[in-house]
Amino acid sequence: MSFYRFPFSSCALRSLQEDAEQQERWELRKRMSRGTRKYTLPTETEERSPMICTDPIIHNALFSGDISALQGFQRTLCSPKLLLPTRNHNLRWSSQQTGIWSMTYEEEFTCPLYVTASRGYTDCLQLLLKEGADVDFSPGGESALHGACENAHSECVNLLLRYGANPNSVSQDGTLPLHLCKASESYNCAKLLLQYGAHVNSQSHDDEDTPLHVASKHGLWELVELYLSYGANVDKKNAQGETPLCAACSHPQNPEELERYYMVCKRIIEDGANIHACDNDQQSPLHLACKSVNPRVVDLLLSHGSQVNAMSYSGNTAMHNILQVTAYKLQNQPELIARMLLNHGTIRVWPGALVKVLRYCSSSPRTVEVLLNTYSYVRVTEEWADAVPEEQKQVCPTILLYI
Repeated sequence: MSFYRFPFSSCALRSLQEDAEQQERWELRKRMSRGTRKYTLPTETEERSPMICTDPIIHNALFSGDISALQGFQRTLCSPKLLLPTRNHNLRWSSQQTGIWSMTYEEEFTCPLYVTASRGYTDCLQLLLKEGADVDFSPGGESALHGACENAHSECVNLLLRYGANPNSVSQDGTLPLHLCKASESYNCAKLLLQYGAHVNSQSHDDEDTPLHVASKHGLWELVELYLSYGANVDKKNAQGETPLCAACSHPQNPEELERYYMVCKRIIEDGANIHACDNDQQSPLHLACKSVNPRVVDLLLSHGSQVNAMSYSGNTAMHNILQVTAYKLQNQPELIARMLLNHGTIRVWPGALVKVLRYCSSSPRTVEVLLNTYSYVRVTEEWADAVPEEQKQVCPTILLYI
C-alpha cells in the first residue's frame, strides 16, 4: 500500500486504504469472472486508476493558494490522475440507506492544476507543472487552460501554454479556451492563445459561436480587432443564424454600453460584413439594433444602406421593433431611432393604429411627437385620452399636449 499512501491525517489515510482494498477485491472478482488470465497483484510500474484526494488539509492549501503548505505535498499533488471531489451548485434528489430521499449537491471532480489556474495562483501552478502534472488533464470537463481563460488570468495562460497545453482543447460542453474570453481583461489571454495556434474561427458545439461572436455579444471591441487581425470570418453564422454583426446588434445594451457596441459594429462593417444578412427569424441587423435601442448603430446601418422596410418572419419592420420596446428603453432615447427610420423612408404608422401607439408608448412623449409630426392632420377622438393610463398622465402631463 506504499504507493497509495498520502501525507494525510490518520483518519483520512484509513478511509483511503479501505477504498483501495475494496477496489482490489472488485478487480479480483471481475478478472476471475472473465477467466481470461490469472490475477496478479499490481506492480509499482503498472498504470493506476485515478486517485481521489479528500484530505481537507490539501484542499484548503490548494483553494487558498498556500504554496508553502503545498510544497510538502508535491509528490501527491503532481500525480498524473489525482482527483479532487467538489460540490456543484446544482441540487439533485438522492436516496439514503434508510429509504428517505433528500436534496444533495451534485458532486464533481477537478484536479490541482485546474484549481490553481482558475484562481490565478501562478506560483502554485508553476510548482505543479515543474513536478510533472498533466497539463491537459480535465476530469471535470474543462482543462486548466479553460479555467484560466474564463477568469482572465493571463499569467497562468502563458505558463500553461509554455508547458504544452493544447490551445484548441475542447471542453465537455464543446467550448474552446477562446470562447471563454468574455471580458476586456481577457485580451492578453486571447492574444496568447492565438500566438500559440488557437483556431480563430472555431465554433462551439451547441451554439456554434465563433470567438468573434462571443466578443461581439459582449461588446469587446479590442478582442474584435484582435480576431479580425488574425483572419476571423465576419459572416460566419451560428446555430441561430446570427453573424457576429447580428450578435452585437441583438445583445441587450445599457446606456453606458452603447458606445462600445457601436465601435464593435463599425469595425465589423469596415471589415466587409454583410449588413443584410438575417438570422433564422429573418431579422436583419437593423431589426436587432432597434430592439436593443442603440441609436448610433441604427444610424450606422442606415447610412450603409440597410433596408428600412424589410420584414421579419413575424411581419415586423424596424419601426415595429422600436415601438415595442420604447417603454422599456427610455434612457436609450428611442425617439432618435424613430426619427431616423422616418427620415430614411420607413412606412408611417397607420392613423388607426396611433391609439395603440399611445397605449404602449405614452411613457415616451417625444416618440409620440415624432410619429404625430409625420401627419399634417389627424383626427383625435376621446379614445386617445382613454388609451393613456391615468398614472402616466400624472407622471408625465406633457403627453396631454399631443391628445
